[in-house]
Amino acid sequence: MRYKITIQYDGSYFSGWQLQKNQDTVQGLLEKMLKKISKASNRIIVFGSSRTDTGVHAFGQVAHVDLSIKLNNQKIKDALNGNLPWYCVVSEVEKVKLCFHARFNATSREYIYQCYTGKSFLFNNQSWILPRLDIKLLNKLSENLLGNLDFLSFSKFRKDLKNTNCNIFSAYWKKDDDMYSFHIKANRYLHHMIRYIVGSMIGVYQNRMSEEEFILLIKYPRKNVLIFKAPPQGLILNRVNYD
Repeated sequence: MRYKITIQYDGSYFSGWQLQKNQDTVQGLLEKMLKKISKASNRIIVFGSSRTDTGVHAFGQVAHVDLSIKLNNQKIKDALNGNLPWYCVVSEVEKVKLCFHARFNATSREYIYQCYTGKSFLFNNQSWILPRLDIKLLNKLSENLLGNLDFLSFSKFRKDLKNTNCNIFSAYWKKDDDMYSFHIKANRYLHHMIRYIVGSMIGVYQNRMSEEEFILLIKYPRKNVLIFKAPPQGLILNRVNYD
């Protein structure tokens, strides 16, 4: 049977999603626990919807896995949460068709990037700590991101990547007391793209880049641009959508 699993995790405890030798990763941890509860002799492969980087968090990461196990959805969820550490939690398990693929069937992904301007140290691992921000300026800049655009300027360049266009369905900032959060929904993202976008918008606010320079990076995309990248701890994979 194929199962769709929705996971939350604190990325500060992991070296990203993808399995790596001698590193603690979300994929590696899930595969280890699934092998344990299913008593499998061979590796159980977990396929994720998004390969989050080191330090990046998730509220709604989605994965799929094929299991031969005599447990219902709730018992699989309970068994996983009974073995997983507190900083990684399975929020939902459901049976799906064998044709379902967590990554390739996703129609859009929603991320949040958090910036905190307050004095509480409790947000250090979940946000970029900044002295102050301008919500009107940030939302004005965000309007330039909408639509099917080439985001080569806001990505880590890869020779093998032929298509650098992404369709941005929504992009905006919200303010809740001292927390500023950037919300973005798109069909796909390039490597480090959101962190480059956020870093550049903050760079405009800090007068390290002009508003015109930011817009030109979108209108005239180019590789290996020396721009600003936001730190990983503010980024959260919030939701993965399927038809």
